[in-house]
Amino acid sequence: MTYISASEFDVILLVLRVVAGVTLFLHGYNKVFRGGKIDGTAGWFESLGMKPGRLNAYMAATTELGAGALLTVGLLTPLAAAGLIGICVVAARTDHRGSFFMFKNGWEYVMVLGFLGWGIGALGPGRWSLDHAFGIADELTKDWRGAIIAGVVGVLAGAGTLLAFHHPTPSSDS
Repeated sequence: MTYISASEFDVILLVLRVVAGVTLFLHGYNKVFRGGKIDGTAGWFESLGMKPGRLNAYMAATTELGAGALLTVGLLTPLAAAGLIGICVVAARTDHRGSFFMFKNGWEYVMVLGFLGWGIGALGPGRWSLDHAFGIADELTKDWRGAIIAGVVGVLAGAGTLLAFHHPTPSSDS
């Protein structure tokens, strides 16, 4: 069996962090600065049952911008991964409910992103990160800490957000 070197592992973690982080950051950027901006996002969130829509638009955008930036630079990586997971939990319940497959508005895409976040949180940011530069990377990830922080905090944050703010209007065909 062939194993990769530590430096190859660090490159892989860097690429995964940057791809996930930039993608998440751009979702938040889009909510604030493009399209319908916060007001449009708020209206969309209201239509999904996330009430009040404006507050939830700001919370989602702030989480996406902050967690995306933190993942990209590898700072507080398990908590940043938790932010990604929390966003995915809410999206899976509110917007991606059609079926499993994305082309039918399913939840496969947010599931993959959520597990990508969990994997990054569990493995840590690698050497090319601010966590490593500040000497906290090992402390955040040893003994499964990163996996637990990312998974538990992320799922609880998403579930808590849904419990507090997801109040869909019952459909007329129910």
